[in-house]
Amino acid sequence: MPVPKGTSLDPERTRATIIDTAMPILYERGLDGVGVAELCGAVGVSKETLYRHFGSKEGLIEAVLEARSERVTRWLAAAVEAAGPDPAAQISAVFDALGEWHGEPSFRGCALLNAAAQHHGAPELDMAGRHLERRLGLLTSIAAGAGVAEPGELARQWLVLVTGCTVVADQHPGTRHAARLAREAALALLAAARPTPEGP
Repeated sequence: MPVPKGTSLDPERTRATIIDTAMPILYERGLDGVGVAELCGAVGVSKETLYRHFGSKEGLIEAVLEARSERVTRWLAAAVEAAGPDPAAQISAVFDALGEWHGEPSFRGCALLNAAAQHHGAPELDMAGRHLERRLGLLTSIAAGAGVAEPGELARQWLVLVTGCTVVADQHPGTRHAARLAREAALALLAAARPTPEGP
C-alpha cells in the first residue's frame, strides 16, 4: 500500500512498503522500464524519501532484488518442508511449486536472472549468483537427505533443471509444462544416483 505523503511512519516500515510496492512494478516492466518519478508516484513517496532510504534508483533495485530472492528461497523451502521427509517428494514439490508459478498470468521469469541479463554487470550479476547459491543450498540438502554419493553434483544437475525450466516457461510459452518435464528428469537423476540395494 502506498505511503501517503506527509505521513510519519517507522523508517523500517516505510522502507519495506516502498520495496513491496516497487517489486511487482519492476518485475513486470523491467529495471529500465520505469523511471524514478513514476516509481515515486506509484509508491506514494517523494524522490527525497526514496533517496533517503535507498540512495538512488539502483539502491532501490538492489533492495527489491534481495527481498525477492529471500522470499523465493523461503517459498521453495516451505514447499520442501510441507512435502515431508522423502527426498523424491521434496524435489517433486520444488518443481510442482515452480509449475504453479509458471502458470500465473503475472509470470515473467526469474526476476534475478532477468536483472542480470538486462544489466549484465555488478551488482545484478552478483545478486543473481547469490540467488542461485541459495537455491543450490536447498537442493543440496535434499540430495544429502537421499544418501547419494555426491550430493553436490546431483544438486547442481537439479539447479540446471530448476533454472532451465523457468527460462523455457518464460521464453517459450508453448512449453508452460516445462516444470513437469524437469521434475521427471530430476526424479530420474535421483533414482540413478541412489545406492543400489545389495542382493541377498
